[in-house]
Amino acid sequence: ELMGSLQARLQALWQEQELLLSESRECARWGQELELRVQELCQPSEFQRYSSFMGDLEKVVSLLLCLSSRLARVQNALSRVDGSTGAEERQSLNERHQLLSRQREDAKDLKENLDRRERVVSGILAKYLTEQQLQDYQHFVQLKTSLLIEQKDLEEQIKFFKEQLENLDQSIP
Repeated sequence: ELMGSLQARLQALWQEQELLLSESRECARWGQELELRVQELCQPSEFQRYSSFMGDLEKVVSLLLCLSSRLARVQNALSRVDGSTGAEERQSLNERHQLLSRQREDAKDLKENLDRRERVVSGILAKYLTEQQLQDYQHFVQLKTSLLIEQKDLEEQIKFFKEQLENLDQSIP
């Protein structure tokens, strides 16, 4: 019964993931239209700034999400450390925690830098776009970011339920 419930939840997550992929494709089309408009209106150096920012947006957000996810897994493993855990394993987990914490802080710095670059790009686009077009651009940036976050969250949930299903399956004689 529990396995059936986990499989049903996993199925629902896969359906949700399909919907999210559809939204992501629509967002990507919107992004391409926006990019063409910006390329037509802006100077080449300004377009390069826009293009560079948009490319880095996905990379930095994905990096931050990945590091946060890995850090959470290490923190969970550390919370399960007890007297039977070997000193080597405990030290390894602590070292991984410290490394991932430093890397996440570096990624946060990258995100702050990216936020400053976004303000510069918005300033550039404000010279060329109408108020509504500028709001559409800002909405696009927010939507792209939120879709990345939702996608990563779904991937993590799917991974979790798959692991639960495998563990349950292995525990049944």
